[in-house]
Amino acid sequence: MNFTPVRQPVFGAAPARLSIHSLRYRRVAATWLSLSVLAAAAALSLPAHAQAVTGSDDAQTNTGPLAQATPLAPAMVAPSRPIVPEPAAAQDPEVKNTQLMLYTSAHSLSAGLGDWQELGVRGSRAIGAHVWQGEFATMRRFGESGNFIGLGDTYEFNPDWFGTLSVGAGDGASYLPRARIDGFINRKLLTDRNLIATLGAGYYSAPDGHNDRSASLGATYYFSEPWIVQGEVRFNNSRPGSVNTRQQFVAVTWGRDQQTQVTARHAWGTEGYQSIGAGASLVNFKSKQTSLNVRHWLGADWGISGGVEQYTNPYYDRKGATLALFWELP
Repeated sequence: MNFTPVRQPVFGAAPARLSIHSLRYRRVAATWLSLSVLAAAAALSLPAHAQAVTGSDDAQTNTGPLAQATPLAPAMVAPSRPIVPEPAAAQDPEVKNTQLMLYTSAHSLSAGLGDWQELGVRGSRAIGAHVWQGEFATMRRFGESGNFIGLGDTYEFNPDWFGTLSVGAGDGASYLPRARIDGFINRKLLTDRNLIATLGAGYYSAPDGHNDRSASLGATYYFSEPWIVQGEVRFNNSRPGSVNTRQQFVAVTWGRDQQTQVTARHAWGTEGYQSIGAGASLVNFKSKQTSLNVRHWLGADWGISGGVEQYTNPYYDRKGATLALFWELP
């Protein structure tokens, strides 16, 4: 299994003369990389001192086009594996470059915190070395309605390196970000490029004025079908208060594309801050989350996915299910 696209951007030694197209291509790459580096630098500039204890909901487990950028839970149909751009495939009229997903979820919570409902749409479109992603979701949690929108781009620099830059914002709901930015740099390793190492950084600004900075390190290994294994650890700093937390997860996927895929995922660690509505919040506590998801193709270009999930912390339990329809289009 080789993850090298047929057509790749070239970033080696410059020839004596460069075409206008080559110069434009390099400027795009340089601009994209600069934005990613700025996002990472902002996220890693942790404050030395702060005044109060705040943070963000570290229990995010979404996947899909903006898996690495959205704060939404519960988990979708798979762990957030890196999106691997394939520029040559994007030019092939037979290849399905557009992906759409429509999903709904329902969760019940203990401790009298009410039920969750959510409805959303996610999509991505491959264009050359880019995979553009978008998402919109409307939901009700902790007795409060909210909406979230997110945009992102995954860009391939060369056969070994690619990255993702994503932004998102809520509509003022206490459990959604006022603004969020995430950047990820990925490196393909080994002869077949079937091991992907990922370094990430993020910044989260909440409606109540607190903000978080996070850094993550992960890896995804693609065996010869049907197995995929993924793991990640994320370090988070919330301020004011300089609350440091850590979460990690492991995930295993079995199955084949265009047939059936089953994913099991377990996450555990500590959360710095979680809003539970009505001006209340949980601070600096342990939590764990387990999910099982199935993705099944019903036709050549569409299918259904669903999953169940359980989340636990010292204050409440949450159980729920997600159901989705997906399409893969030219």
